[in-house]
Amino acid sequence: MSASKPVISFINDFIDNQRDALSAISNEIWDHPETRFEESHSSALLADKLQASGFQMQRGVGGMETAFIASTGAGKPVIALLGEFDALAGLSQQAGCDYAEPLEENGNGHGCGHNLLGTAALGGALAVKAWLEREGIAGTVRFYGCPGEEGGSGKTFMAREGLFDDVDAALTWHPETFSGMFSNPTLANIQAAFHFKGAASHAAAAPHLGRSALDALTLMNTGANFLREHIIQEARVHYAVTNAGGISPNVVQADAEVLYLVRAPQLDQAQAIFERVIDIAKGAALMTGTKMTLRFDKACSNYAPNRELESLMYQYVQAFGTPDYTAEERAFAQSIYATLNDQDIDNSLNSMAKTGGTAGREFAETLRKSPLTDSVAPYCANDNILYGSTDVGDVSWLVPTAQCFSPCFVVGSPLHTWQIVSQGRTSLAHKGMCLAAKVMGSTAIALLSEPALLEACQQEHRAARNRRPYHCPIPEGIKPSPLK
Repeated sequence: MSASKPVISFINDFIDNQRDALSAISNEIWDHPETRFEESHSSALLADKLQASGFQMQRGVGGMETAFIASTGAGKPVIALLGEFDALAGLSQQAGCDYAEPLEENGNGHGCGHNLLGTAALGGALAVKAWLEREGIAGTVRFYGCPGEEGGSGKTFMAREGLFDDVDAALTWHPETFSGMFSNPTLANIQAAFHFKGAASHAAAAPHLGRSALDALTLMNTGANFLREHIIQEARVHYAVTNAGGISPNVVQADAEVLYLVRAPQLDQAQAIFERVIDIAKGAALMTGTKMTLRFDKACSNYAPNRELESLMYQYVQAFGTPDYTAEERAFAQSIYATLNDQDIDNSLNSMAKTGGTAGREFAETLRKSPLTDSVAPYCANDNILYGSTDVGDVSWLVPTAQCFSPCFVVGSPLHTWQIVSQGRTSLAHKGMCLAAKVMGSTAIALLSEPALLEACQQEHRAARNRRPYHCPIPEGIKPSPLK
């Protein structure tokens, strides 16, 4: 099937007419960066716009105040567009600036472009609604307001609560430095906090009476460092000390806590490594005479690509191409590019190469000296792992899912950095955002209009799940928690 020209024309005009409104919403979210499960302003902004546009609303779904589902249309199929809107801690940065300059010291910032991500999905949903009403086609489009992607796994909690059970396919995207497909599997992960409780004492007068929680934490981290030699090379074990027990060296620290994040290509592999980390923590507690308690925080599954749906979406990625940039935008891009080092650029090009096989590597090399992309990256289904995690993974295990990349940032810009925050409130980013809205809206209309396309995607999905069924990685009873 080739991309439908009437759909492309309709979507192109609709999103172009909405460009200023969508850019304003994206900027408003950028102006109010909120971290996981506390995105009250951002969530309400998107939900209120959808409700005002005639969508039926369910707010506070899945046990999360900032999660919502907006629906329009009737009957089957049900196509979901996934929107995120959470920010990152410690990444405050002025917009449109080519040097690091926080707006607020240690404040939050949109260092992964989620102000753009949710807004583009909103634009796509509005466009599909307009198409359904114009054409009188049966079917339902839903916008899923998904909080807490950054370290919270909001979609995994939504999956656990059955909120995707009647969905037929899901579409999303991610802001990037190029236009192409997110076609690679990612890493599953598990995150948990380990708290050690000891006994305080005077570190000089009575050290023998103390039981150091900080010693236990240090021993645990040492043991985990040794563990890294004995796990599969694709796995990752990260940690952050969230409570070192105080700042007085003459006190034996009675409380300490460390947060661990374990990643691996498959959930069962991550679980096996996580159990070994638990054993290390138990051993550290035994060695120090302290008590260890575990607080399970969150988890998410690896992303499972659907090649049929990717191929369909890629036709629209190709059809809409790349943005036209002004001389001013190219000059700004060059100034950001000058702040990047060779490793930043290599890493960005390697990510591009992973999505497109041999052709992808050749495409990436053409951009080595180019701050902006002016052509679409090739698509090649492959199993190269992207060494990150996303809770879109859990949705992909439940329904056929596809996601594209859209060019919002300068080539080489590393995610989760001040450069991304700076670019996220510029016309450069808005153009990529609107491009993504067009791709998602067009792909959704194709699925709603041609049952054979959707059936092919679902057949592939059923075959994959027959081989490996889905099990939600977050146990019952675990509740979403804000960033501590």
